[in-house]
Amino acid sequence: MIDGGAMFKKILIANRGEIAIRVIRACRELGIANVAVFSEADRSSLHVRYADEAACVGPAPSARSYLNMDAILEVARRSGAEAIHPGYGFLAENAEFARRCEAAGIAFIGPPSQAIRAMGSKTSARRLATAAGVPVVPGAIEDLSDAEVEARAREIGLPVVIKAAAGGGGKGMRVVQAEADLASAIRAARSEAQSAFGDSAIYVEKYLVAPRHVEMQILADRHGNTIYLGERECSVQRRHQKVIEEAPSPIVDPALRRRMGEAAVRLARAAGYVNAGTVEFLVDRDRNFYFLEVNTRLQVEHPVTEMVTGLDLVKEQIAIAAGEPLRHRQDDLVIRGAAIECRIYAEDPFQNFVPSPGRIIGLREPGGAGVRIESGVYEGYEVPVHYDPLIAKLITWGQDRLEAAQRMRRALMEYTIHGIKTTIPFHQRVMVDSDFLRGEIDTTFIDRRFAGRPHAWDDSQREVALVAGALHVFLRDQARVMARPGRVGSAESPWKLAARQAALRR
Repeated sequence: MIDGGAMFKKILIANRGEIAIRVIRACRELGIANVAVFSEADRSSLHVRYADEAACVGPAPSARSYLNMDAILEVARRSGAEAIHPGYGFLAENAEFARRCEAAGIAFIGPPSQAIRAMGSKTSARRLATAAGVPVVPGAIEDLSDAEVEARAREIGLPVVIKAAAGGGGKGMRVVQAEADLASAIRAARSEAQSAFGDSAIYVEKYLVAPRHVEMQILADRHGNTIYLGERECSVQRRHQKVIEEAPSPIVDPALRRRMGEAAVRLARAAGYVNAGTVEFLVDRDRNFYFLEVNTRLQVEHPVTEMVTGLDLVKEQIAIAAGEPLRHRQDDLVIRGAAIECRIYAEDPFQNFVPSPGRIIGLREPGGAGVRIESGVYEGYEVPVHYDPLIAKLITWGQDRLEAAQRMRRALMEYTIHGIKTTIPFHQRVMVDSDFLRGEIDTTFIDRRFAGRPHAWDDSQREVALVAGALHVFLRDQARVMARPGRVGSAESPWKLAARQAALRR
């Protein structure tokens, strides 16, 4: 058990939405006071309402609010916060912000600034990985000029992928299949990298055809202890961004898990890494794994690891930042069952996932055994246009992968959000997809199974869509009836309605 009283008395959360609420809850359980920050566009946000204290740090644009280091550090100083948790995104992987926290005597709940700097550059991280004996994808390990990228691409052999040396999330990344496309891909990658990260440096590596994206969660303390907590499968991606994650991976056996985990630990030690982090790998069809990058922060998908290990990663982060040694040894960790996470975005999956900001006029969240919700919204909340459209995460646990998927399917049927479009219907389709259920997934899964045919439902998908649609209509109509003064209404069960409609189809 972590004793919050022996650590920090107050923590500032330099983030917003569901991750800010996640950190606030961990603080509350540890008896630590918390301070939220918000932009002018987020005055009515759930994390502001939930926090012990809250302070505005600027107008809506993130560059003037959630990325405003001066304002955030000033709030920390005024409030007496002893530590800052950056969540993910915004300043979470900003080495300069970590350095400024250190200089101000405020604990940064993450790795040291030098480790962020070393791992934040993909080229630097590749050099460290190579030195640590961790397999890397064939390619360059240094920043390259345009001419050098073209020459190295021809040397490696197409297809190749051009990547931004700084940052991640699919930004500044271009896959090149034909030599004629090299020059334009280089220009586009460099321009996007400059815009997203303020750094136009790029490099090139071999593009693995249909690999799996598998990452390893690590924890490291200041006393020389580093452990791995098992892997997460993150292959279901759209535009190089993760959409569905799970733990453990369907293809990783104990021997492969140990090899990947030990490789991740070697790299972390070589970098002087402290706190929570994730080492990402690509796994080919022969189950060879190659280093991809290090995320020097808490991951969006951290709940699936928590569900199968029983650890609270935010509490572990806080304890490590306070100087405590790890409470677990490698041999203590056991993976129990399976967990799946669906990212719920305010996007329209039937219109190429365009953002769908607006007011939420109705909200019903699922519950029951093995179901967890990480949400930053409420009924009446106005989803802003200024930030990432992720509004919630739905996580389910089961004794095995099939039960976790069955629970996710049921939970998605119960999940209703009115007023905006969300990715819930897309996730419903994935949870009945035959390839997904067999674990036959890779980074091309969405393009291969869904892209360009949003209404191409197979028979199993039609049945699930029918039931989900009937439930949606039932709950909507029930809400309308109950809202009328003096009226008591009844509606046909959604399950009976689905069966009756299915019979009519036949």
